Amino acid sequence: MPGLPVPIYGPPPPIAPATSARDAAGRLTIRAVRLTSPLKIDGKLDEAVYANVPPVAGFIQMDPQAGAPATQDTEIWVFFDDNNVYAVVRAHESNLAGMIANEMRRDAVVLTQNEYVNFVFDTFYDRRNAQLFVITPTGGRMDGQLTSERQYNGDWNPVWTLRTGRFDGGWTAEAAIPFKSLRYRPGKEQVWGLHVSRYNRWKNEVSFPIPMDRARGTSGAFQMSVAPTLVGIEAPPAGHNIEIKPYAIGGVSSDLTASPRIINDGTASAGVDAKLGVTQGIAADLTYNTDFAQVEADEQQLNLTRFNLFFPEKRDFFLENQGTFQFGGIAAASGDAPVLFYSRRIGLNGSRVVPIHGGGRVSGRTGRYSLGVVDMQSKEDDASHSPSTNFSVVRVRRDILRRSSIGALYQGRSHAQAGPGSNQMYGADGVFAFYQNLVVNTYWARTDSQGRSGDDTSYRAQLDYAGDRYGVQAERLGVGRNFNPEIGFVRRTDIEKAYGLVRFSPRTKRFTSVRKFFTALSSQYIQNAAGRRELQSVNTEAAIEYQNSDRLAVNYDRTYEYIPVPFRIAPGVTVPVGGYDYDNVKLSFNIGQQRRLNGIASVEHGTLYAGHKTAVGFSRGRIKLATRFSVEPTVTLNHVELPQGTFNTNLIGSRATFTPTPLMFLSALVQYNSTARSLAANVRFRWEYSPGSEMFVVYNDQRDTRGAGFPDMTNRAFIVKVNRLFRF
Repeated sequence: MPGLPVPIYGPPPPIAPATSARDAAGRLTIRAVRLTSPLKIDGKLDEAVYANVPPVAGFIQMDPQAGAPATQDTEIWVFFDDNNVYAVVRAHESNLAGMIANEMRRDAVVLTQNEYVNFVFDTFYDRRNAQLFVITPTGGRMDGQLTSERQYNGDWNPVWTLRTGRFDGGWTAEAAIPFKSLRYRPGKEQVWGLHVSRYNRWKNEVSFPIPMDRARGTSGAFQMSVAPTLVGIEAPPAGHNIEIKPYAIGGVSSDLTASPRIINDGTASAGVDAKLGVTQGIAADLTYNTDFAQVEADEQQLNLTRFNLFFPEKRDFFLENQGTFQFGGIAAASGDAPVLFYSRRIGLNGSRVVPIHGGGRVSGRTGRYSLGVVDMQSKEDDASHSPSTNFSVVRVRRDILRRSSIGALYQGRSHAQAGPGSNQMYGADGVFAFYQNLVVNTYWARTDSQGRSGDDTSYRAQLDYAGDRYGVQAERLGVGRNFNPEIGFVRRTDIEKAYGLVRFSPRTKRFTSVRKFFTALSSQYIQNAAGRRELQSVNTEAAIEYQNSDRLAVNYDRTYEYIPVPFRIAPGVTVPVGGYDYDNVKLSFNIGQQRRLNGIASVEHGTLYAGHKTAVGFSRGRIKLATRFSVEPTVTLNHVELPQGTFNTNLIGSRATFTPTPLMFLSALVQYNSTARSLAANVRFRWEYSPGSEMFVVYNDQRDTRGAGFPDMTNRAFIVKVNRLFRF
């Protein structure tokens, strides 16, 4: 195909009517086919084009038998017209009754435990960043943005249309993705990357249209550096790509903890969000009178440590292009490494909402650069003692080598939260990827806060090799005593940490029911700047992963921890200063998604702060009661006996969800927390009545369980919100 705008990594483009071409190395080039009229999106695949245009087929297993033909045939097509790109799949299936297809709610995490097909488009053909579209047999969908082949933002929600269908030997799907929902290189002639993968969950088979090394593991679908090439797309001329999304909201609320009390206070307001395509690859987002009423309630956590808990961001405005702002290879606070941009610091003070006047954001890509700029202005809020504050963030990242990047981050707030004056943070980071699964994550950062000078830097150097059979991880982390990024999340300061992990996870052919064995040994050592040992631990894990997705694991921990100041672990119980040695044994069983009742059941026992702790739990639970109705229970029960006192901490909750269509659901989350002595309920109805336009009905209720009889209400709210998307 002459005149391609960039060199391609793969065989020459196929010549019509062929839609695919392979070379001796197994590389694949796919040709998209222009349609003369829009495709009818009904999931039936009965148009003449399917008989006249050959599909891309011949999928190859990555797991469990790498290199063998897939046991279930898969056929795909890519079409386009002046407005849309169409992704189509015909998935042959020999066991329709046994398929795992029990969820259809958009972006539900459990969707990836169902049968599904991935379409991952690298629209800039940079071989590292992409947009991902997940399709399940029930019409369930997920969409997300992939950054640097590793960092995934599942909260990107573009406008696209999907319908699925069934035939005697399998299932089908047709998806229409508007060009307006994508960002890509300038110019009419386009070359993209396209990774497609199919997951047969009932038999744990993963297949691609190209050979994939099993060592790539679960991240295989993210590795755009080996993805097939997609040619033939002709993009429409660049337009303004303007989106305007006004909203109206009304509700009534009560808060008996406020002073004075608020009882049945009615409110109503309106606002607007807007998006403007600055270039083909960069978009500007503007917001006025920002509202976060559709925010889902946080799932509560129990905390038996002296450190803060991390709760993920759930507000739509901050989620698109979230991967651009990730720094140092850190996506969430899963350990001691700080999350240096934590957008929950904007508009939230603890759990209290701080009103926001408005603001804007510019984000996207140009050439080898990724850019993100945020500016938000909050209102003065007497209830949370928050002055009107400006929040600013600037992020720049440049791609280097094949799969690596370097970048810089600045953020500041005009009024510091921890003292007088302003607060700033600036730093540089690098993510270096080598071979298939070797990654080095690094950063250095410094903060500037009035009255907190010196010992105000943080750094990290982490090596991570994540192969299928072997894994190695090593990390050096430092967080200064006065390191204070107030638009970030820092779990603990004044530490120098060394961490190491080795893993061996062989597969076996002797036991047909076993997918692989898993053994790991990790160790960490933490001291403060004065050289005092703060924490030292060794963890060992042995596990069996079964072919049906069940998993049995045993963990043993041996830990020393120094408590520098007394801390209150439970009402009336305080752990004194001192060094403590304790160990813990945990047995857990992950019940696979193929069962009507699934989740992770665990029991553990050990010593804790000169005493003992016994815990039982059931997490990520799910009970399928009907095709469209499920219950997700969570139970954590801790019995702790310390010299200072004996106590129980219990967290019991459940989410019930009814999903009549993939774009409508009603969910109710009820949680009881014995430590906070609270009973909380969140009932949420969401209906996407038109692509990109939604209606929310939300009821929140929190009660104090300390009194006798039925718990007394502390606060509640009833909210109705409607928005409407207009695209030009």
